[in-house]
Amino acid sequence: MDKFFKITERGSNYRKEIVGGLTTFFAMAYIIFVNPAQIAADGANGWLAGAGADSAALGKIWNSVFIASVLVAFVGTMLYAFYAKLPYAQACGMGLNSFFCTCFISGAYFAGVDLIGGYHSGMVIIFISGIVFLVLSITGAREYIAKAMPECIKKSISAGIGLFIAFIGFKNAGIITGNQYTFVQFVDISGAFKEGVTLEAWRTIAPAIVALLGFIIIAVLTKLNVKGSVLIGVLSSAVLYYVATWQIPAFDLSSIGQAFKDFGEIGITGLFNAEAWNLAFSGKHIGGVFSAIVLIISFCIVDMFDTVGTLYGAATEAGMLDENGDPIDMDKAMACDSVGTLTGAVLGTSTCTTFVECASGVAAGARTGFASLVTSLCFLACLFLTPLANIVPSCATAPALIFVGVLMLKNFAKVDMNDMRSAVPAFLTLIMMPLTYSISNGIGIGCISYVLISIFTGKFTKKDIVAAIIALIFVAKFAFVTM
Repeated sequence: MDKFFKITERGSNYRKEIVGGLTTFFAMAYIIFVNPAQIAADGANGWLAGAGADSAALGKIWNSVFIASVLVAFVGTMLYAFYAKLPYAQACGMGLNSFFCTCFISGAYFAGVDLIGGYHSGMVIIFISGIVFLVLSITGAREYIAKAMPECIKKSISAGIGLFIAFIGFKNAGIITGNQYTFVQFVDISGAFKEGVTLEAWRTIAPAIVALLGFIIIAVLTKLNVKGSVLIGVLSSAVLYYVATWQIPAFDLSSIGQAFKDFGEIGITGLFNAEAWNLAFSGKHIGGVFSAIVLIISFCIVDMFDTVGTLYGAATEAGMLDENGDPIDMDKAMACDSVGTLTGAVLGTSTCTTFVECASGVAAGARTGFASLVTSLCFLACLFLTPLANIVPSCATAPALIFVGVLMLKNFAKVDMNDMRSAVPAFLTLIMMPLTYSISNGIGIGCISYVLISIFTGKFTKKDIVAAIIALIFVAKFAFVTM
């Protein structure tokens, strides 16, 4: 085993690999609670159900996605263990899951499309994007495209996603609410008690208070280098919520069987439903074939740069760079990422990607695929945590979303803000994601501005052709598709 994983060769040992694998797991385990909540709009009792959507269907989607999230993390991370033999881990990507919900779940509801059908159409789009990932990875084109994109766009994509994720977290917890005059506002604490200080009034603002406290807990624990700070913050927030609102959570063991039942009925079977393919390209929530193509490209682009950024960051931390300063076995890592996405689509969840949190395991000493093996087995054990996941309220997962936003904003500091050719596209990419509630819109607007500024300042070169092609695609998309 030592020879297979190259443990001694890379200057590691079994203890370091096990500790590193466990560290990675606890750093990213929050995804098993957050991902189904993000995709299913918080499930049967979430905000979309409150808006009038079919709560039973949302509950089924939540259950299906929970099982799929665990399985795809297990399979994706196992690929890293035995194929790439690298200390990285995969799970459903943050931001991409919110994008999935916006396009295929809430999008389906507001377009009058059956929620289960919308869910299945999203699986089709993800599956096709996974095939594109795989082809691009095998041919080396994916690596070429990644290197050809403008640096300012690459650095701002992850930061923009972070801002978008944080905004969703603030919204889900009720920290930010709507206002007819200013569009948004901070939670109205004084307004909640206009009729007097009552338990019911307190319960309306408690989620926002709990989420803010949970966020501070995660920040403090991270500052103190406590392993698994995000997961601890999520679970602590859940406890705080029930204590603060004087409620007892319903712990139903039968939910384990129901989760597997829903997964079998609408999860793993969804991709093989002919109607799902029809909806993916003609459903009212999609907008037609052209819009479907734009969605496929959008998922490809976001996952591509998320993975590339994670690989460079983790490999640098581990000292696992080649003579050119690129991560070793990058082609294998890209292939693992592609197959992980295909697996996720088949199982019934959004894009699977390499998680930036795996850098915490690398920092703890992980250097080989043995650490990934440990992480994957930990995920497999989570299949039977459905009762626990069901009692975690959205205000408890919101702190994780906000904190992930903090982590992802770091890359924006590397943008050259003195050069307007770099600063303006980066800023537009960053700000348009949350303001238009769309990751792809931010990327598109950023690329369009970069190309225009480059042309009018005489700075456009051959290496900008990729950005120009992406810009043209989005110009057409904005002209013909509303999203």
